Amino acid sequence: MIRRPRSATFPLSILALSAGAACHRGPSAAEALAAEYRETADRIVTASVNGGGAWQKLSDLTDEIGPRISGSPSLDRAIAWARDTFVKDGQARVHLEAANVPHWVRGDESAAILAPFSRRLPILALGGSVGTPPGGLTAEVAVVSSFEELAVLGDKVRGKIVLYNHPMQGGPEAGPGYREALPFRVTGADRAAPLGAVAVLVRSLTAHSLGAPHTGWMKYAGKIKIPAATLTVEDAALIGRLAARGDEVKVHLDLPAQTLPDVASSNVVAEIRGREKPDEIVVIAAHLDSWDLGQGAQDDGSGVAMVMESLATIRRLGLMPRRTLRAILFTGEEEGRRGAKQYAADHRAELGKIVAAFECDAGIGAPLGFVTDGVPAWSGEARAFAGLLNPIGAGAIIPAFPGEDIDELKGGGVPRLGLAVDLGHYFDVHHSAADTLDKIDPANLSRGVAALATMAYVVADRPERWVEPPVVPADDAGTWDDAATPRP
Repeated sequence: MIRRPRSATFPLSILALSAGAACHRGPSAAEALAAEYRETADRIVTASVNGGGAWQKLSDLTDEIGPRISGSPSLDRAIAWARDTFVKDGQARVHLEAANVPHWVRGDESAAILAPFSRRLPILALGGSVGTPPGGLTAEVAVVSSFEELAVLGDKVRGKIVLYNHPMQGGPEAGPGYREALPFRVTGADRAAPLGAVAVLVRSLTAHSLGAPHTGWMKYAGKIKIPAATLTVEDAALIGRLAARGDEVKVHLDLPAQTLPDVASSNVVAEIRGREKPDEIVVIAAHLDSWDLGQGAQDDGSGVAMVMESLATIRRLGLMPRRTLRAILFTGEEEGRRGAKQYAADHRAELGKIVAAFECDAGIGAPLGFVTDGVPAWSGEARAFAGLLNPIGAGAIIPAFPGEDIDELKGGGVPRLGLAVDLGHYFDVHHSAADTLDKIDPANLSRGVAALATMAYVVADRPERWVEPPVVPADDAGTWDDAATPRP
C-alpha cells in the first residue's frame, strides 16, 4: 500500500548508512558475526534465485483468485488458499486469526464530460467514498492544483465539483511525489465540502496512468461527506486545459458507492519454530487484500509470494534458526490496516518477544536492501548482515519508513525493516487495473525472496537480540495510505 517511505529509486547518498553507524557490537564484531553466516547466506540466495516457487505462488494467487478487496468472497478464497499452501509447504502452527474488515463496494459507476463537448470519462470512486444521489449529479468543475488555490476560491466552489489537478512526479522522484500528492486523495473531500463543493475529483496518483485511473483509500473527518473519485492523468490534464482557456466544464458523476457493515476476515499465520528460543519471534509480513481491480500483483501479491516462499526455502534447506520465524499475511491493509491493528491488540502481551519484524509491501522492482526508521543502535550490524546480499545488489540499509502493517508493532519496541526495491515503475500500475502478473519480473521476485529469507534467517539466528526502546505509535493521521499526513 505502498504506499512506504516507499520512495522510488533511492538517492545514492542514502544507499547505505555510514561505516561509523552505531552498533552495540562494534563494526568489526558485526562484520565478523556476518561472516559466520556467509555459507548459509550463499545457500539461501542460491536456492532462492534458482527456484520458481514464488512465481508459482503469485501466479496461483493472481490468475486463479484475482483482486481481493476487503469484505469480498475473493479475499476469503485467498485466505483459504494461503492457509492451505502453508500446510502443503510443511509449515508449523498454520492457523487463522480473526479480524473484522471494512466492506465498501463501488457499484456500477460512470462519468462523462457534458460541456464544452460530450466525452465519457473512465473513473474510479475512492475507497470509502459515499455515493452520489440516485441518478448521479451534474455540476461545473472548479480546477485547482493545491489546497492554497482552493482556499483562494473559497465559496466560489459552492455547488461545483472540485478537481485537484496536481501532477505527480515520476522516475527517481516518484516516492516523494507520491507523498506530496497523497493528501489530495485522502483529505480532498474534507477540504472542499465545507466550502459547498458537491463532489471532488482527484488526478490519479501516478506520473503515467496510460488511460487507467488509480484508486486508493480516503477518509472523512468532517460532518459533511461528499463523493470522491479519481480521474486518469490524461483526463485531469484535459479538464485543466479547458478550464485554463476559459471554457465552462460540466461533468456528470454517477457513483453508487456505499459502505456496508464490517465483515469477518482473518490474518493467516505460519511458523518455523526456533530450536533454542522458540518464544522469541522474527516476523515476516505482507498483506493479502488488494483493491477490486487488476490482480493485486504488485500490491501486495508479490509481497505475499515472497513471504511464503522465504519460509518455504528456509524449511526446504533444513535450516532451523534459534528463534521462531513467523509469517503473517495480514487482512484489510488497504482500508485502514485492520488486520495489523487487530494482531497488535491480540498479541500485546507478546510484543516484547518479537525481536524484529520485516515487511514486503512495495512491489518488486530490483531489490536494493532494507529500509528502517532512522539510525537505530543495531543499524551497523544490520548493514553488516545486508552485506551478505551484495552479490545480488541488495546490500543497502536505508533510513526510511519500513511499512504500514509492522508499524503497529512500534509500541512494543520491535525493530522494523521493510524490503527496499527500485520503485521507478511501481506507481505506473499502483492501485489500477494494470496491476497484473505480467508486470512482475520473475528474476526480481526470486531476488526478493533471497534478500528477505537471508536477512530474516540471520536476525532470527544471531546469538543476541537487537534492542530498541518502545515508541508510542503515531496518531492514525500519519499513515502512508489511509491518512491525512503521509509519513516523512
